[in-house]
Amino acid sequence: MKRSNEKIAMLTAYDYSLARLVDGAGVDVILVGDSASNVMAGNDTTVPITLEHMIYHAQCVVNAVDRALVVVDMPFGSYQGDSKLALKSAIRIMKESGGHAVKIEGGKEIVDSVKRILTAGIPVM
Repeated sequence: MKRSNEKIAMLTAYDYSLARLVDGAGVDVILVGDSASNVMAGNDTTVPITLEHMIYHAQCVVNAVDRALVVVDMPFGSYQGDSKLALKSAIRIMKESGGHAVKIEGGKEIVDSVKRILTAGIPVM
């Protein structure tokens, strides 16, 4: 895709119904974002969403998808400051949700976490 300068489409979904529509429309990547905290639960920020909530939403999306790559946000507190916790959280997401990759946010402070997750063969975005 990159070599041919082909564009991709990526949208967010948090549940089975929307993921089914998005996947059926041919979207390449579906992000199960921590913004589910705002959109689905009505919170003011993404901070309150838990790893368990993210796994639940990711399961719903994965169950609906036939073709799209499903990327799951790692929520606040599941990877910051502790690369062992980051790996444990990423493994739970992959095993329990069936997602295809995890997404984490940060800069040089999360490099150790990214490296540790990658050693388990888990794609990180």
